[in-house]
Amino acid sequence: MIALTATAAQAQLIFEPGEDERFNWASLEEFGAAHSGLEGQRFNILGPWLGGDQELFESVIPYFEEATGAEVEYNGSDSFEQQIVIDSEAGSPPDVAVFPQPGLAAGLAAKGQLKPLPDEMRQWIVDNYAAGESWADLVTYAGPEGEEQLYAFPYKADVKSLVWYVPENFEDAGYEVPETLEDLKTLTEQIAEDGETPWCIGLGSGGATGWPATDWVEDLMLRINSPEDYDAWTTNELKFNDPKVIEAIDEFGWFAKNGDFVAGGVGSVAATDFRESPAGLFEFPPNCYLHRQASFIPTFFPEGTMIGEDVDFFYFPAFSEVDLGQPVLGGGTLFSVLTDNEAAMAFIEFLQTPIAQEIWMAQTGFLTPHTGVNTDVYGDDTLKRMGDILLNATTFRFDGSDLMPGAIGAGAFWTGMVDFVGGQSAEDSANAIQSTWDTLQ
Repeated sequence: MIALTATAAQAQLIFEPGEDERFNWASLEEFGAAHSGLEGQRFNILGPWLGGDQELFESVIPYFEEATGAEVEYNGSDSFEQQIVIDSEAGSPPDVAVFPQPGLAAGLAAKGQLKPLPDEMRQWIVDNYAAGESWADLVTYAGPEGEEQLYAFPYKADVKSLVWYVPENFEDAGYEVPETLEDLKTLTEQIAEDGETPWCIGLGSGGATGWPATDWVEDLMLRINSPEDYDAWTTNELKFNDPKVIEAIDEFGWFAKNGDFVAGGVGSVAATDFRESPAGLFEFPPNCYLHRQASFIPTFFPEGTMIGEDVDFFYFPAFSEVDLGQPVLGGGTLFSVLTDNEAAMAFIEFLQTPIAQEIWMAQTGFLTPHTGVNTDVYGDDTLKRMGDILLNATTFRFDGSDLMPGAIGAGAFWTGMVDFVGGQSAEDSANAIQSTWDTLQ
């Protein structure tokens, strides 16, 4: 093993290089050998991570510092979206920014405030990430002259296409985990026929009430329409009141607007807070058997709940009769360079290495579509299985509402879904959302 540059950061290395064979230490050696001329250079990173996520990200940085001799400063902000725009327009941007939303990065790229990444990095993403074309497209934007280029690198993903259940409840009732969306609908009907309630659904979230329904619709859009239709929908090239979108909304209604299918009846769907909605899974007897929500929802499970034992999850399945592969809905963070700092650009290359991902993987809260990492490094089996969902994806799409203008994705779409579960038709709800979008043209 090559000698890593000795800096003060060495004491911060939480996994000693070379000591755990699960890690791809060779990738760190190779990166260090290729970037030996960075010693003494400095750059800063601005991102949205605070608290635990900041600590976890900062546990990765010392490996870059050790390999190169460069120094990195990370600053987290709870108002990142506003801060990055202010700093960029003032001519004092950070060297690197961590974007939680592609739309924000695309907007800065169009203004010429992001630096294009190396041309070969796009092909690297295609070749080394599961559903690589999806990820490469996610970070390819139009520059100030309208030319399409790679302006960001995706690092750290989240999975939303999950359904949660209690294995003991399934075993007692004789239910099996569905492998297709047809099976999931059959299971829903079977649970209701057995006199039980299939789903717990809650859309309540204060001023953001309605957002959980947008995830349902997005997942269903990917299961009945092509990825190209989904992309066109998020830009309004495919109108919100197009029959394809209305069909997806109605599919959500099949689950959410049947009083026999949801705990508390249809009237409780919008009134129940999303943080409290999974509670029915854990009641005795069960108040519901299924709950569709993203990978973060265990935060709101009863204290001491063991995932894999007390509760488990499965992939929100695709229709077998619709040939759209295994689509996955999710989110993630994207790294961009905003200055001509050589070390900053090298840091993006560092994020490509297996070791830059495995260090965080081995702790908590990190998922990746990188096919070159050792998934045995994941800190627990839950993360490994969620990671497998990403690796098995044939299509990955970012949360659609986060790609839409704020007035839609964080406004009319939310309220439209509340109106829909309140009794409005899918067509009327879609028309209302499209009317709002029309005012933005």
